[in-house]
Amino acid sequence: MPREATRAAEPHGRNAPQPIRTLRDWLDHLAARDRLAVAKPGVALRHQLAAIAKVLDGRQATLFPKPGGHAVPVISGLVSDRAWIAEAMGVDPADVLTRYQEAAADPIPWQEVTSAPVQEVEHRDVDLATLLPLPVHNEHDSGPYITAGLLIARNPRTGQQNVSIHRLQLSAPDRLGALLLPRHTLAFYDTAEKAGDALDVAVVVGVDPLTLLSSQAIAPLDFDELTIAGALHGRPLPVVKCRTNDVRVPAEAEIVIEGRLLPNERAPEGPFGEFPQYYGERADRHVIAIDAVTHRRDALFHTIVGGGLEHLVLGAIPREATLLAHLQRSFPNVRDVRLSRGGVCRYHLWVQIAKRQDGEAKNIIMGAFGGHYDLKQVVVVDEDVDIHDPVSVEWAIATRFQADRDLVIVADSQGSKLDPSTRDGVGAKMGIDATKPLRAPEMRFMRIRVPGEEDVDLATDIARTPPLAWRSALEE
Repeated sequence: MPREATRAAEPHGRNAPQPIRTLRDWLDHLAARDRLAVAKPGVALRHQLAAIAKVLDGRQATLFPKPGGHAVPVISGLVSDRAWIAEAMGVDPADVLTRYQEAAADPIPWQEVTSAPVQEVEHRDVDLATLLPLPVHNEHDSGPYITAGLLIARNPRTGQQNVSIHRLQLSAPDRLGALLLPRHTLAFYDTAEKAGDALDVAVVVGVDPLTLLSSQAIAPLDFDELTIAGALHGRPLPVVKCRTNDVRVPAEAEIVIEGRLLPNERAPEGPFGEFPQYYGERADRHVIAIDAVTHRRDALFHTIVGGGLEHLVLGAIPREATLLAHLQRSFPNVRDVRLSRGGVCRYHLWVQIAKRQDGEAKNIIMGAFGGHYDLKQVVVVDEDVDIHDPVSVEWAIATRFQADRDLVIVADSQGSKLDPSTRDGVGAKMGIDATKPLRAPEMRFMRIRVPGEEDVDLATDIARTPPLAWRSALEE
């Protein structure tokens, strides 16, 4: 269990920006900065909603009133930019990974309350398609999906919770099909199924951005990710016990779907457009039976468009923070890491180091592969390479890497089952040492530089002559 918090609720000083603690506060924050677009009422839930959200992804979040004529509004694109997440944390963009690491290392236990906004309205006779505005995103998705729901499950042996996000397909009025990858929720389920029991779960839709971010932490078994949310908030996260089971859920959430992962039952699920921007295939998956739905009187429904920036950025930052801490334990000269957008913020990692000896980059590559099985390619570069700039990283590969001496290949290793190029999740990994040899002659890798470039002031150095009048400028 995480230890009791001893720090103040405002860890960064009273005058510093404070973290966002509720979804509605975050919508106000976005709206005040012209980052919240409001669609016309009645946008279709099938494809049209996702199309609009995806066009605005990374520029503005979108609010959809009365989507498909449904009374519950839909929101999308809440965390589709890394700088927005820094604002939600109340820190500078350069400090996002450090702040997340601090929260994961020093979590704050949640605080249980007896009444909560998320339980203002309760339904026991459940028809999800009637109660909730469930969109269909991509062209070949098999039907409506819940894509931004935090699935919270309790370990049947210890009672400890796990929080994660899974794609959840509407398969019947009171049934959801769930893709469970080989992680903690599946471990809890396997324990329950072996005993012939269902696994109690709750699906929480509509939370603040920091609680959403916390759900993606790479944490040990029996570590409740809601305690990271508390640390990011600077105070315990209020939670409430579900009405039909013992799962605790964020009290300030919008919607909670209470149910059970059924033992020894599978049903067809998929295809569904996933983060690699391909379709996850159709197969027999786990089934959640719904027992109740609770929500605010004026609830909002959050959806994440598969493969969009919100999907990618949400998964990237917790993984980067965890991978950076993992690498720095063995290699303190690792300065920064970045999961590249071209690598769908999961598969390709760039690592910046202060190189100490030749051969070290290959050890760091192997250490990174041990940090998360999703990683498929790792590039290690020197301190003078900006890992937040894809052109800079490619330049380092082009000028400092030779395949016959700097390439690491690991065959037949575990990877992501959602990578269509693998054989059911088994594939190859590649590491690239794009660092300079330490004993190279000084001028061989000396970067060119124009003296004074950094001091240029275009406002004073460039004339106001209209471009088409360039000939007259020569006569002055």
